[in-house]
Amino acid sequence: MIHRDVYVARREAGAIVHAHSPFATSLACLRRDIPAFHYMIARFGGDTLRCASYATFGTQALSDAALAAMAQRNACLLANHGMLVFGRNLDQALDLAVELEALCEQYWRACQLGEPVLLDAREMATVLEKFAHYGQQS
Repeated sequence: MIHRDVYVARREAGAIVHAHSPFATSLACLRRDIPAFHYMIARFGGDTLRCASYATFGTQALSDAALAAMAQRNACLLANHGMLVFGRNLDQALDLAVELEALCEQYWRACQLGEPVLLDAREMATVLEKFAHYGQQS
């Protein structure tokens, strides 16, 4: 259900990765968004990585929550569940899932040492603009 709904709602989605990786799942169990502690958060389309509201797996409620959390994003955490990521193809979706798990681990580790210093909205807007054209030749 959730995969079908992402494909219908997000025409740019060519492949989806849903995983219960250890760090993404651990953070999803905290039900917190991941803030702009690292500029690579922008790779997912915004200045935060949202955590979808909790809903039972396999339900329309979970699908709806995931779609809401992924508004203007290509990934989200699923509360008490795991991660959901889409890309234009399977290679990109898998690459994004690996990147998301790495960021979750980095955020988890940084939180063990204290409160991570967040990038401000202006810097994240700059990074988002750079990512919009990243890897494209002029």
